[in-house]
Amino acid sequence: MVFSKDLPSPATMFSTYASLAGYIMMIKPMIHTIIPRPIQNFVFSYIKSFVCSPQAYLSSKISPDASKLRMTRDPNNKNVNLHLSQGEVVSDVYKGIELKWRYLEGRNKTTTVVGEETEEAIVNWQCFELSFDKKHKDLVVKSYIAYVERKAKVIKEERRIIKMHSYSSYTLRWQSVKFEHPSTFHTMAMTPKLKSSVMEDLDRFIKRKDYYKRVGKAWKRGYFLYGPPGTGKSSLVAAMANYLKFDIYDLQLANVQGDAQLRSLLLATNNSSILLVEDIDCSVDLPTRLQPATTTLGAPKGSTPLTLSGLLNCIDGLWSSCGDERIVIFTTNNKEVLDPALLRPGCMDMHIYLGHCSFEGFKILASNYLGMPHDSDDPHRLYPDIKRLIDG
Repeated sequence: MVFSKDLPSPATMFSTYASLAGYIMMIKPMIHTIIPRPIQNFVFSYIKSFVCSPQAYLSSKISPDASKLRMTRDPNNKNVNLHLSQGEVVSDVYKGIELKWRYLEGRNKTTTVVGEETEEAIVNWQCFELSFDKKHKDLVVKSYIAYVERKAKVIKEERRIIKMHSYSSYTLRWQSVKFEHPSTFHTMAMTPKLKSSVMEDLDRFIKRKDYYKRVGKAWKRGYFLYGPPGTGKSSLVAAMANYLKFDIYDLQLANVQGDAQLRSLLLATNNSSILLVEDIDCSVDLPTRLQPATTTLGAPKGSTPLTLSGLLNCIDGLWSSCGDERIVIFTTNNKEVLDPALLRPGCMDMHIYLGHCSFEGFKILASNYLGMPHDSDDPHRLYPDIKRLIDG
């Protein structure tokens, strides 16, 4: 796409991304000293999206005629990503309007005074400069920028790498690895009715952002998986993550040193993610709201221990609204020992019982392991006997 030279000169320079990102980068060293890390992570991830959105969108618009490009590849991703180099320009057309994006980057020296000490740092910054005819300013600001955000979101979702996060008591933050579990709904040995029910519920949840906002509820949903050991609860969690392309945050409550730390951990999680608490009945002895709270083992002296009310407040209380498109999953082998408050609607919205393998599930396993079609009109000769034994 070639940018028209007939546009008025100088063109209106739309520098939303440049001014905001540049200012934040200049004061970043000072922010580190006065703002807690969970809030830092939230703010900087939001600011980063201002650069990442046009970057993702423009990656599909890069012309073969570009004189210089940067090529990168994440160690966990096989795809090669192309990026603009300093000063490179990409042209675009939106509703007949010609626009020009230019990529800029640089380094600034910053000085921060902390008490009687002075700290100097070199801060790298990057931004995109958008130019267009000034008569189209309203359309660009009110429509085009939102269009770029939507397109970028689709592109990023297609390229998204699912990650598994776990809390490190050594670094006091979430650490992640690439999630490569092969489980899918196609391979899950579940009854077709239950499988369809779970998938339909997930699809409905993803499409209901406006509904949750309209009724005044946090955009989240809870799933409670229970049943005997080894019946596929963890595999179902993996299938849900692969289906939605959601990251998983594996929360071990035994490693959480109180309600305050639990809130900090949840603030550091991303949107469009699954918070998983496996074997919640064994994770930690949660005092009920009627029991006196005792200090959590390993917790700092004087700190507030992890309590049932603190967990409920993070899952279904005011703190649950800090984030969008969240899924919370509890798993257990012993449903009856849990406090009813953990299982009520609003906390755990859908209860899924995963029992021993049914005949329908057995046919899926036979298909997975032996390559036998489970929906064939000519079933294996042993199937009638197997069905009789399973059904009892």
